[in-house]
Amino acid sequence: MTAEDQQLIQEARQYVTDVFSNRVAPSFLFHSIDHTREVAEAAEFLANHYNLPDEEKLPLLLAAWFHDTGYSSGQPRHHEEVSRQIAVEFLQQKRIAQDIISKVSNCIMATKWPQCPTNLTEQILCDADLFHLGTENFAAKNKLLRQELNQLFEKKISKKEWREKNIFFLQQHRYFTDYARTHLEPVKQRHLQELLTRNDKKEDETIVEKIVTKPLESPFKPAEQVIDKEKEKKISEKERLARTERSIATMFRIMSENHVNLSKMADSKANIMISVNTIVMSIMVSVLLGKLQFYPEYIVPTIILLVVCLSAVVFAILSTRPNISQGTFTKEDIENKKVNLLFFGNFYNMSLPDYDWAMKEMMNDREYLHSSMIKDIYFLGVVLARKYKYLRISYNIFMFGLIIGILAFAVAFIIAGQHATAG
Repeated sequence: MTAEDQQLIQEARQYVTDVFSNRVAPSFLFHSIDHTREVAEAAEFLANHYNLPDEEKLPLLLAAWFHDTGYSSGQPRHHEEVSRQIAVEFLQQKRIAQDIISKVSNCIMATKWPQCPTNLTEQILCDADLFHLGTENFAAKNKLLRQELNQLFEKKISKKEWREKNIFFLQQHRYFTDYARTHLEPVKQRHLQELLTRNDKKEDETIVEKIVTKPLESPFKPAEQVIDKEKEKKISEKERLARTERSIATMFRIMSENHVNLSKMADSKANIMISVNTIVMSIMVSVLLGKLQFYPEYIVPTIILLVVCLSAVVFAILSTRPNISQGTFTKEDIENKKVNLLFFGNFYNMSLPDYDWAMKEMMNDREYLHSSMIKDIYFLGVVLARKYKYLRISYNIFMFGLIIGILAFAVAFIIAGQHATAG
């Protein structure tokens, strides 16, 4: 980076340090200047690992320093919005270009849970923010976070409740960069398994205590408490089934997240295609069509370009056009396990009591529940395939059609020039 960029980062670091020293309450034990400094170091490490260009590295490091300054409001909720505002005001005072400010804002907002980064720069900041989950510092950082929450809400979180919250959070979280998935994810999974094992052991001890049999009635030796071996096997089987259920739930969650993210990407690409082509058509209709009577040689190229843009827009719209079913089901559909209640299009015309009954029936039937989840994943995939099929057609039409249109205009220009010379 240039000397000016390094100077800006130094000024941002000093400004953020002042914010934490004077405006952030001491009760934020975890979200402190130490955490911010570690996030900035992790972001710089990952940026160097990926050889991030300077125009992306600068907003990344600025966002890393500012991403938690919103805790100066005293409220953990929506602190990202406050952090973004603080960063924008600082950068505007420094007369920084608007595109850099926008990138910094987007990076900060990408760290909001659930994290939704849209590019490598935002992915790096998200992974840097939770870098400690995949390191040996997890336990110490976790302890600080618990103390912080206890002080903020003036309510002591029990060890059991905190363990359950951590298990849920680690199961929900995922890293985005390849580096984090390779080096941090295995360590994070080890921390998760330790929490699960600790929880399972405690549950097993409680169960074993409850299944101790009555003392043996023997005149030759004192009464003894004997654990039923069959019940021990049942405990082991129950533990195995519980682990299997957790794995299945994690698999469905990850697959659903991936499908939803791909759907968002498809909609974003379609929006780009619609916006670009409608702008081109608007310009052509308002500017070019009125002058074709004076330049008849450009009629054919204009028609070609209009047809290309219109076709690209049509296929882009087809990729995002919703398709909803009738939204009703019958009692027989539920009893025969034919309807997927996880998709709104199958129940939106039903009354709340009917839907409540149907959902409870499905939740009480493990096979029906898993089948509905599988159907939901499958039909999400079918919709995605249709989206990307139409998107590919739209982009191909735009790419090849634009080339043909430009060539047609070039040929028309050359022909017009020859006629002018001959005249």
